[in-house]
Amino acid sequence: MLQVAIIGSGPAGYYTAEALAESGHAVLVDVIDRLPTPFGLIRTGVAPDHQSIKNVTKRYDQTASRDDVRFVGNLSIGRDVSVAELLDLYDAVVLATGALQDRKLGIPGEDLAGVRGSADIVGWYNTHPDYVALTPELNTSDVVIIGNGNVAIDVARVLAKTEAEMEGSDISPKAKDAISRMPLRTIWIFGRRGPMDASFTPKELGEMGRLERAVPLVDKADLPPMDGDVDLEPKQRKVLAALRGFGDHSAQEKPVQVHFGFYARPVEILGDDRVDGVLMERTRVENGACIGTGEMFTVPCGLLISCIGYRSSAIEGVPFDERLGRFVNNDGFISDRLYAVGWARRGPTGTIGTNKPDGAEIAKRILNDVKPMDKPGRKGLDALIAKRQIRAVTFRDWQKIDAAERQAAEGENPRLKFARLDDMLDVVGTEAIETQQVKK
Repeated sequence: MLQVAIIGSGPAGYYTAEALAESGHAVLVDVIDRLPTPFGLIRTGVAPDHQSIKNVTKRYDQTASRDDVRFVGNLSIGRDVSVAELLDLYDAVVLATGALQDRKLGIPGEDLAGVRGSADIVGWYNTHPDYVALTPELNTSDVVIIGNGNVAIDVARVLAKTEAEMEGSDISPKAKDAISRMPLRTIWIFGRRGPMDASFTPKELGEMGRLERAVPLVDKADLPPMDGDVDLEPKQRKVLAALRGFGDHSAQEKPVQVHFGFYARPVEILGDDRVDGVLMERTRVENGACIGTGEMFTVPCGLLISCIGYRSSAIEGVPFDERLGRFVNNDGFISDRLYAVGWARRGPTGTIGTNKPDGAEIAKRILNDVKPMDKPGRKGLDALIAKRQIRAVTFRDWQKIDAAERQAAEGENPRLKFARLDDMLDVVGTEAIETQQVKK
């Protein structure tokens, strides 16, 4: 029986577990997460008003409910157990830790109050336990968002929506109330390249044109002529069509204006103790390279949110590429019996679905590379958990948390998330983790 530990219970972790469990080989999989809740960024990264996307967890439920796959929550790598210890216990270990840290802008003024990364803001409005104490500087009418991807659009949309528009979401009530009191008038979404290089998906971009109180605006001078659309990919054509539609709006239609600014990059964040503006430089693209033109302009703002990507967190004893923000690996192979999958492997690229073939590839590689070595596996992990008196959480425990959150929901909202780890653990109780038996 091959025994595998997967660190991280997001899409990459569960797709890898699914591929191993359905391989036809005798495999036991433990999916480990530092939180008592599974599903990673599906729970705490997907926008709270995008509930349909979160339905993918039903597939992970099926995998997690198998006897040969076990969820072990509230177990932190580094704090409770090391990768080296897991390699002693299991035949193979897979890092599926995702990428939870913001990439830095690397410009002066980045440490001013009112400068936030998307991990902060997204975690805050999604009730991630790491960010519930955050108090973003929302007492401003002007917001600048740096980045031209779906995260930037998500943040802008959540800030711009009315309370009524957020009904049916699982947004943090604290965040919902704070956003509703925000004197918002202007949001700028800046990208250093042009609209054809933007990473928006047509669906997310289209939503911006259907907001109750906010109007999306684009400078027509930034848009390419329509006669070139025939040579573009269908996705690019749809994105450009949506942006051209935004360019036709009148700035006076609605109280909140969302400006899409292209060919501009931040040079310096301005302010004394708190951000009050950002110095931008006009750019142009030559031979595929984005270069500055030297033309500067200033945009006032009381909140600047950087949405330029994420990076993984280093783990002691595992080679890490600081420049790329991911673990050093060769097609997912890190070292003997140690692998990486998902964003931990390739960096923060691709969609949720991208992790399915990625997980299948790593599962196949493990099955080809690693032979059972009569390791202690989950019995050894259970013994370590008991010895260190760790309050580990099973998938059945998570189902208790899930049920309690759903029961606490009001109106059309699907759930009221617990904000504190202690509250989740109180629902679970104090029973030790149960060892699941493999079906014969």
